[in-house]
Amino acid sequence: MRKAMVVGATGGTGAVITAELVKRGVPTIAFGRSRQKLEELAEQMGRPSHLTLAVGDAFKPDDVAAAAKEADVLFHCANVPYHEMESKLIPLGESVMEAANRLGLKVVAIDGIYPYGRRQMSRVTEDHPKQPHTKKGKVRLAFEQMIFSSRWNHVRPMIVRLPDYYGPTANQASYLGGTLEAIAAGKMAFFIGSMKIPREYVYLPDAAIMVVELAGHEEAYGQNWNIPGADIISGHEIVRIAQEASGTKKPVIPLGRVGLSLLGLFVPVMKEVVEMLYLTEEPLRLSGAKYERCIGKIPATKPADGIAATIRALQKRE
Repeated sequence: MRKAMVVGATGGTGAVITAELVKRGVPTIAFGRSRQKLEELAEQMGRPSHLTLAVGDAFKPDDVAAAAKEADVLFHCANVPYHEMESKLIPLGESVMEAANRLGLKVVAIDGIYPYGRRQMSRVTEDHPKQPHTKKGKVRLAFEQMIFSSRWNHVRPMIVRLPDYYGPTANQASYLGGTLEAIAAGKMAFFIGSMKIPREYVYLPDAAIMVVELAGHEEAYGQNWNIPGADIISGHEIVRIAQEASGTKKPVIPLGRVGLSLLGLFVPVMKEVVEMLYLTEEPLRLSGAKYERCIGKIPATKPADGIAATIRALQKRE
């Protein structure tokens, strides 16, 4: 990579990918809508000389293209609110891809597991049939088809898929982010889905290492890649570790269909989570076999260590 640009650099995945690129000494452009958030990100990283900030609207190809002129790899980490996914996800992706197509860039698009639909194998590989049965899964599959569309004849894209994730930058961007933020602050917390069923989560700093590593391999483009977590873990165990690390023990309330529907009367995004609850009841776990075979060892921070580190980082930030 000569120079990278991260679209959505202040978001959950964008911030850790930006940090990993900077750590590796890659000249990096952090692109986002808010100058204040970009400045805060740069401050947290110690304002490295090889990090530049670009303010713009990712829905405007001209803004993206103007900022990315010197880059050769673009990381598409921007996202849309859950309740706006159907109307805004594809237009956002098209804007980024149009800009990349003008400049002939390589694109690393960050996505999730929704297009896979229900699990049909113990460890889901990149060849798992994509048969989404939810609205969001179908939109995400359409997003993949758009990314790999032949109309972008000057772009070399890849899609990197993450399960639910956690880490100091996750915030409300993941199911677990809000839970850990509340525990770190010593407040009552909500946990989305069953707390009894072990599920897969990836620690974002681990994911960033793998994503940036993939971006540096020419042969990785034109493909889907799964980014697995270190292990599966139940909500009860997550809460135990987080409360131990925070030194607090306020109640943590699990939210199922009824609770989310009621909360959705006041917080629209919560109502939208209901159709995805099947993933908390029939967990899907990603296979990292392709990554190990083609790229190398998978960084795997143990959940106990990653959750404790996240709590400490969140408390330090307050």
